[in-house]
Amino acid sequence: MTAFVPDTPLRVVATLSGARSLRIEIEGDLDFHTADRLVATVRTQMEDNPDVRELELACGGMGMCDSAGLAALLMVHRRTSAAGVHLALTGRSAQLDRLLDITGTLDHLTGASAETVKNEDQELPQR
Repeated sequence: MTAFVPDTPLRVVATLSGARSLRIEIEGDLDFHTADRLVATVRTQMEDNPDVRELELACGGMGMCDSAGLAALLMVHRRTSAAGVHLALTGRSAQLDRLLDITGTLDHLTGASAETVKNEDQELPQR
């Protein structure tokens, strides 16, 4: 039997900025095979740094995100909310925003309504 190796393995890099701000960069696909790694990293980092009040998930390097990846983001949000930590998803791709919009989780995870995101997209200069 062979093990499944994802096309784009997930890499998460945590960086503490001062005592109260944590940044976790996500590179690769956030899916069924990799979602647990993100949740475990967030859990460990929050346990090791209990004074953190801001958690940034830098999604600029994220590839695709499936339903398990979305569930992982929701678990991270639940954990940060319970701890009084502000969660920010930065560098989101249009595909991630679309997934969050379609599933009704955009405002919940980002604080930005779908209408706000749509208006921001329209403000971009056309080429």
